[in-house]
Amino acid sequence: MKPPICTICDKDLVDPDEGGLVYFRKRLSDIEWEEKMEKIEGVGHPPNAGWFCKNHYKKANELTHLPINEVLKILRADDP
Repeated sequence: MKPPICTICDKDLVDPDEGGLVYFRKRLSDIEWEEKMEKIEGVGHPPNAGWFCKNHYKKANELTHLPINEVLKILRADDP
């Protein structure tokens, strides 16, 4: 897993109440990654998941129906 650092603003999430991990709709590449990890009994941070601080968590959670690459474009465009 990646450390809990906001994917948008790089804020370190020291306290669990500062945000959270959000999973988004899987792309074909995400499914292939999962299959590979299962096959090799590997572990790692799912490519369709991202950490978000409290400033970005709510909006990210509202966009879970989208793949992460689209979500990041939206959130970065909205970030001042």
